[in-house]
Parts: sequence; C-alpha cells; structure tokens
Amino acid sequence: MIPLKKVVIVGGGTAGWMAAALMAKLARKGLQIELVESEEIGTIGVGEATIPAIKRFNHLLELDETDFIRSTQATFKLGVEFTDWGHVGNSYIHGFGKIGQDLGWLRMHQYWLKMRGTGQVSDVFADYSINTAAAYANRFMRARPDMKASPLNDIAYAYHFDAGLYALYLRKYSENLGVKRTEGKIVKVNQKPEDGFIESVRLESGAVIEGELFIDCSGMRALLIEQTMGAGFEDWAHWLPCDRAVAVPCSFMRSEAAQAPRIGSDAQSRLPQTGAPVLGKPEPLPYTRSIARSAGWQWRIPLQHRMGNGHVFSSRFMSEDEATAVLMANLPGEALAEPRVIRFKTGKRRKVWLKNVVAVGLAGGFMEPLESTSIQMVQSAILRLVALFPDSGFDPVQRDAFNDQSDFEYTRIRDFLIAHYKLTKRDDTPMWRHCRDMEIPEALAERLKLWSVAGRFFKDGEELFADESWIQVLIGQGLIPDGYDPFVDLRTDEEVVKYLNDISRVIGKCVAAMPSHEQYIEANCRAPRQGLTGG
Repeated sequence: MIPLKKVVIVGGGTAGWMAAALMAKLARKGLQIELVESEEIGTIGVGEATIPAIKRFNHLLELDETDFIRSTQATFKLGVEFTDWGHVGNSYIHGFGKIGQDLGWLRMHQYWLKMRGTGQVSDVFADYSINTAAAYANRFMRARPDMKASPLNDIAYAYHFDAGLYALYLRKYSENLGVKRTEGKIVKVNQKPEDGFIESVRLESGAVIEGELFIDCSGMRALLIEQTMGAGFEDWAHWLPCDRAVAVPCSFMRSEAAQAPRIGSDAQSRLPQTGAPVLGKPEPLPYTRSIARSAGWQWRIPLQHRMGNGHVFSSRFMSEDEATAVLMANLPGEALAEPRVIRFKTGKRRKVWLKNVVAVGLAGGFMEPLESTSIQMVQSAILRLVALFPDSGFDPVQRDAFNDQSDFEYTRIRDFLIAHYKLTKRDDTPMWRHCRDMEIPEALAERLKLWSVAGRFFKDGEELFADESWIQVLIGQGLIPDGYDPFVDLRTDEEVVKYLNDISRVIGKCVAAMPSHEQYIEANCRAPRQGLTGG
C-alpha cells in the first residue's frame, strides 16, 4: 500500500478552496496539495446561504467564528421563509432546530394536529419553534448551553455570507497550511493510455502540473469529470423544471423587513403570536426569503453590507428578459451591479468519482438553491473523500462506496425539493399547474401518502434533512394529515392543551428576551464599514 503523494485541485471559488482547506487540515503530513485556478474564468459565487452543518466544517478547520463572520460580511440564518408557495398569500418558515418538546414517545406535531382549530391552542405552527418565532420577530442570539431546560438552548443557526469573500478567506487559510496556488488556464488534460487515469494538466503558459488524485472543482464546465472522463449526467428537469437564474446584489435602501409577506386567511399565513417583523427599518433579517413568482421563485439573502437577490425560473415558461424584469422590479434596494443570467441543468453526474477524478461542487451536479444545499454538498463530498481517501492503488471498493453515498445524498435532497413544488395548490400559471400535476418519484409519493394518513414521518438513514424539516415544509405547504397518531388520545384534552400552550408561552417569553438580529451583530461581530455599500 503506497500513500498518495500529490493532490491537484482544478478550480478555485468556494468549492476549490473548501476542498483545499479541509484536505490541508485533515490530510496526513507530506501530502502535497496544489490548486490551479484562472482569474480569467469567473465563478458563480451566489451560494451565499447555508444550513447549520457549515458550523461543523468551520469547526474542523478551527476557525474563529467572529473573525469568519466579520471577514465574510456574514449574518445569521434561522431558516428559510417561503412566500406564495402553497398558494398566493400563503407564507411559512422552515426553521432549523427543534420543534417544541416531545411528549412521551410522540412528536409535538401529533398533539397539535388533534387540537388545531379548537380555539384552545395556537393554530400557527411557527409558535412552537424557537427558531421560527425568533425569525418572525427579527430577533437572534446564539444558543445558551448553560440553560439546558430552556428553548434558548435549542437555537440552531447557519449563516448568510459573501461567497467570494469566503473563498478568499479559505485561500489565505489554505496557503498558510502549505497549499500551493497556481494561476493559469488549463488547455489540455493528459491521460495515461493504459487505463485512462489523468496524469497531468497543461496550462496555457506551457507549464505541466502532475498529480495522482485530481479533484474537479471547475464548476458546471466539469472539465475533468465530464469533458475528459465522460461520466454522464442524470437530468432531473422533469421533476425540477427551473433551469435558469438571474442574480444581482442590491443595497438596503428600502427596508427588507418592510417587504413583509401578505397576510392570508389561513392559519399558516398569519404572523405568529410571539412577534412580527420590525417594519420600516432597513436591517438584515435572520432568515433567507424564497418568494414564489409566476414561473419560479426569487431569493433574498441579507448580508451585512448588501442584499443578495436572484430569480430562479423555468425557460419553458418565461424568457430571460421577462425573468430579469421581474427581478429588477422586485429588488428591496438599489442594484449594485448588472444582472447576470446563470444557466444550469438540475441533476448529477452518473459517477461523481471516476478513475482518479473526484467531482466536488457544481462539477458533480446541481441542485437549485431552494434549501441552501450547494455549500453543504461541497462540504459532504470533501468529508466523504477524506473518509474514503485512497492510496496509489485506487481500490474500486472505495470509489463505489463514495458514489453510492453521493447518489443517496443527491436523491434525498432532490425529493425534498420536489415536495416544495408538488405540494402547491396554485393553478394561476402554467408552471405551477405543471408542478401540481406532475408525476413524482415513487419513494417520495409513498412518503407523502404515509404522512397524509396520520402525520407519520420516518427519516431514511443518513439523509440530510431531519424530520423537523419535512414536518415544517409539509404543514407549511398545506398538506395537513387526515388524522393523527391514535396514541395521542391516551392523554386528556386538558393535558394536551396545557402542554401545547406551555410550549408557545415559554417560546414567546424567550423570544421577547432576545436582542434584534441587527443589535446582536452590532454588539458581537460587525464587520468594518469602511468602503462598504449599503451597510
């Protein structure tokens, strides 16, 4: 067994420098890591929203959280708000972390399903989660581990950050650990004639860079895994119809909070009893916003110095010019750049690891950023590679295990995204009618049927999204089960009412004691304001 001596990472950006940083931190001493990137080739750079797993990645790198936040102009994220998805006027938040407290062996939502609509408890599901209640109240604080019996110990969060600044931050970190960066455009990939393994890449300058393991972080170009190795691609456009995005940053000239969703007549569209968005003040909200449009949806991601905006849409139902016009008409501030169109295919490579090439990030596949999974999938791919790191023999058992786990991750995330579209009741535009009526993967269909009967949900192994995520999205989209677990009836209505009201009351008190998101940033991790726009 001969250890590998050199890893070559092709492409920089968020994916490339995340790979370089973690490989340099966790790999054994003596392993050379060289990253090749060209400043002539741009990166997409709009993966600005994350999920809580990013904290594990930063922890493995031993990053100082405050320094990271200031360096990347980051804000905190408690979840994602979905507006007009179930129907026009509907709004809910998919919050991170716990929902209430279990009672016995049953989840809280089972008791809520029985008592909702009786007038004895809150019908607003957001009132039973510290994250969703705090998000709606525009409040934030880090979890308090010293308060083990309090919802304040259950706060889960991620970040919004500037992806370009994050890549620069990790580049400095990686180079300090010995990663070599080479500037240059790859013009040729050289393969060994006997087995097709890549042995080197040649740059425009004529320089040849040799390696044993190649990590393809070249984005949607997929220079190594597809253009060279021909891995093949599974297209999922028949389930996820959006194939374009228009992106543009803007300032905070108008209040993002003032762009509060319409309040519909259904219980889920009401603002929670624990608080409401702070209107009329231009400050970043502690959550991502996803606003459904006629042929797709618009994201709003608040950073400290600007707002990230994009309109994800289906070119089958809307032109690029129309989509750009929709985005520009719905900016919460002044545009800071020209809008740019990003074209993509939703799906994944048939083999993410082929021979001695491992695709990471967009080179391996693309899932629209509806649930902020892009950076998470970079992270999981790198951790998976570290766990299955090969020697010079490249035993296929390791590659097969990597590919099997990648397939599982992609398909489970895919099904979660499909559910957002499928569960719409909208019939006002052709795209939403298509989504409502489309056939869906069998495993997802069975999962929705099981939920519809009595609110039961079972996580499948190591899939990314927990029960709480599915429960919030299914209820938020209006898929209310026909019944509930019959074991709920082992407790009296009085017991259940007290249990539910205690949860919402305590969460309300906790939220009221929290500072605003802006106040928390100002007091703890405000980035320097010099030279910033819209800060």
